Amino acid sequence: MFFRAAARPLLFIALLFFPLPTFLPAQNAGSSPSVQNADLQMVVMLTRHGVRSPLSNQAEIDKYSAAPWPKWEVPPGIQTEHGNQLIKLMGEWDRRLFASEGLFSSTGCGDAAHVTIFADTDQRTRETGRMLAEGMFPGCTIPVHAGPGGAGEPMFRATVAGIGRVNPQLAFAAVSGRIGGDANNLTEAYRPQLTALDRVLAGCGHGPANPNRVSIFDIPSSLMPGGNDPPIVARGPLVTASTLAENLLLEYTQGMSEADTGWGCLDGATLRSLMQLDTARWDYAYRTPLIARAFASNLLDHILKTMQQNVSGKPVPGAIGNPGDRLVILAGHDSNIVTVAGSLGINWVLDGRVDDTPPGGALLFELWRSRADGQRFVRVEYRAQTLEQMRKAEPLTPANPPDVAPVFVPACGRADGSCTWDGFATALRQAIDPADVSPQY
Repeated sequence: MFFRAAARPLLFIALLFFPLPTFLPAQNAGSSPSVQNADLQMVVMLTRHGVRSPLSNQAEIDKYSAAPWPKWEVPPGIQTEHGNQLIKLMGEWDRRLFASEGLFSSTGCGDAAHVTIFADTDQRTRETGRMLAEGMFPGCTIPVHAGPGGAGEPMFRATVAGIGRVNPQLAFAAVSGRIGGDANNLTEAYRPQLTALDRVLAGCGHGPANPNRVSIFDIPSSLMPGGNDPPIVARGPLVTASTLAENLLLEYTQGMSEADTGWGCLDGATLRSLMQLDTARWDYAYRTPLIARAFASNLLDHILKTMQQNVSGKPVPGAIGNPGDRLVILAGHDSNIVTVAGSLGINWVLDGRVDDTPPGGALLFELWRSRADGQRFVRVEYRAQTLEQMRKAEPLTPANPPDVAPVFVPACGRADGSCTWDGFATALRQAIDPADVSPQY
């Protein structure tokens, strides 16, 4: 596809393994006072899958590096056992957090009946749903629902399914207008990061130069209209660099040996810099509102109806799960998170990276109810493990929490960062193109 696809300072008062009566609800130091006097009603979690093997054909990318890329233990695009472990750790953390906020009890299967998990059809998304359930509710039965298979699951791949439609000429104009009408401008804008990546690919002086290696700067830049998916066909140093930087991220978060992580040329600081190449590519592609809207409208419509169902306490056509659900997990891809963000105009900075969507990262749409007047409001957050937490598979604890960034929704956000329920619902409706919505999921 074109342009391929701040820690939450929780003050836990008691040890995590204490019984719930002595485990007081956590308070987010960055949260609004309204949250401290409200009850969490439900959460819709839109999560990316966990660490997987690269999607790219190795022969296609070996030409850019002085030495071959490392071999993976699984076929392309498959979530690894290490990736499963990281998702399970995230699920364990989420259970403790949600229990501290009164959404669930701290142990047992009693709340499992109030959880619905829906995943895209890929192995990596279905495994993510399964491992989140295992981490949150060990020993309990929570099915992972998924579509019938194939490439065009409507909720997660609306454009492939023919539900979301993009005018390629307009998409070309929208992206071209953001980059000054010349694809070469992106090469100049990100030349320092591209130079750093090319040095890593060349082995950073660890070995003799490979005269046959193709520098990413040798790739000519171009931008032209495509079809419905992708709506734009782009080539150039940034396009290729995005894929290669993502592959380095996967090596790092998989916990590969130092020698196999960027050929010994990569550390966390370098990787954070290189990932700007990947997020830039996402920004100009899927975050461009015209494109984001076509990709995300169907998903946003189902999210809105799912939350409406909880508010009304009655079944809503097109909602996911049941009216009494307290947690709905949607296990998808970075493309889903990025296009939802582009449609809503939201951003975050987390773990030293701007708008990045690492494996296991998730947008949380939290529905709260005020104790004072019974009014509902919404808070949005983005949370993910840090690169080092993923690399070392570190347990998540109050002393070592995942990073969480509060997210401001421009169309409805108030001074405390929250949206009224009516304001949030209106913001989503404004972001949704009804022509790109299917009542089925």
